[in-house]
Amino acid sequence: ATRTNAPNAGAVFVVLKPFDERAKDPNQSAQAIQKALLGKFSTIQDAMVLVVAPPPVRGIGSAGGFRMMVQDRGGAGPAALQQVVGAMMAKANQTPGLQQVFSMFENSTPQLYLDIDRVKAQMLGINVTDVFTTLQTYLGSAYVNDFNLLGRTFRVTAQADSGFRVDTKDVLKLRVRNSAGDTVPLGSFTTVRDISAPSRVPRYNLYPAAELDGSAAPGYSQGQAIDLMQKLADETLPQGFSYEWTELAYQQIQAGNTAAFAFALGVIFVFLVLAAQFESLTLPLAVILIVPMSLIASITGVVMRGMDNNILTQVGFIVLIGLAAKNAILIVEFAAQLEESGQSKFEAATEAARLRMRPILMTSLAFILGVVPLVWAIGAGAELRQALGTAVFAGMIGVTFFGLIFTPVFYVTTRWLGDRFKRRRGAEPTPTAVAHPAE
Repeated sequence: ATRTNAPNAGAVFVVLKPFDERAKDPNQSAQAIQKALLGKFSTIQDAMVLVVAPPPVRGIGSAGGFRMMVQDRGGAGPAALQQVVGAMMAKANQTPGLQQVFSMFENSTPQLYLDIDRVKAQMLGINVTDVFTTLQTYLGSAYVNDFNLLGRTFRVTAQADSGFRVDTKDVLKLRVRNSAGDTVPLGSFTTVRDISAPSRVPRYNLYPAAELDGSAAPGYSQGQAIDLMQKLADETLPQGFSYEWTELAYQQIQAGNTAAFAFALGVIFVFLVLAAQFESLTLPLAVILIVPMSLIASITGVVMRGMDNNILTQVGFIVLIGLAAKNAILIVEFAAQLEESGQSKFEAATEAARLRMRPILMTSLAFILGVVPLVWAIGAGAELRQALGTAVFAGMIGVTFFGLIFTPVFYVTTRWLGDRFKRRRGAEPTPTAVAHPAE
């Protein structure tokens, strides 16, 4: 998760068996395995063990969820940065809607500090650069060259054997060549002491920073989790500290709320099509006004199942625009024909609802039963099918129930408003032209 090597950290990649071998046992799903491992690893006191899922978009980030970079813009230092991140992490884990909020930034990693007496080193004729090169070569490694053997290329790397870099005393035994050509042990002009310091000091947009990772709790969307973290950061971060988003969370914020724009565009498109069909600007309102009710029913179903508002749920909302309009058109079109034949607005609306109730119920129930397999889908990718199925299933129930009751009301209301508007303009109300479907 940090893209750096550390002597006190490691990573293990868990490779799951094919889904067909795990489908029959719900405890073998990726989420169940992750939850079980977290429960077992939480008992370990000597280490912080985390279980994270891969990123939903390959190549963007190293894990699922969100990542916030807390920046030390005031130069307070690593200790203050860790204290601020720790306080924010504790509050985030107690906030409903957030879970598994953690940070890999650590300011108390045990380290060895080599204190060089530069005056004494100069008296011994030792260049400080040679000291650093010696430490790098023996304790770290140094690339020398490549050589070919048996048709293959091998790399030569210089490094002290593991037995000679285990103890602190081994560091003091390392020898450095001085200007006279003699080798001098490091212990003659250096001292080693134990300290606590960060193993790495990451930076984000030039500022020292610490990452804060987490994910949304079940029933909450990624956007809601991001909003909660932003609100928490605004309330918690002291002066001199700020934050920025990165990885997938940054891309999501940059994309903005496209779902509302797509939904509004879909409603406008349906309205324009109906306006052309009915040759009226008021009758389409009787159809469109049922869409918000179907949306409320769909959201209610999603909330009752504890699901979030993801991209598949939003696709279901768009689908409901057409499904809701389809049922309403059946009533509005018949009501307009009956009113054209001489009936009053109220009589035409009630008669149209009565005549079209059976076909509306038949088609709606057929569709509702058709999406039942999506609502309770199982297998690989079941979460996506359940999200789409739940939104459409609950929305169609609302379309069927509210449509039969309120579409006649909307028809009478819009026709009354249309006639009143025409009277104000000094024109007599004329029957509305209705597009008759081809036989």
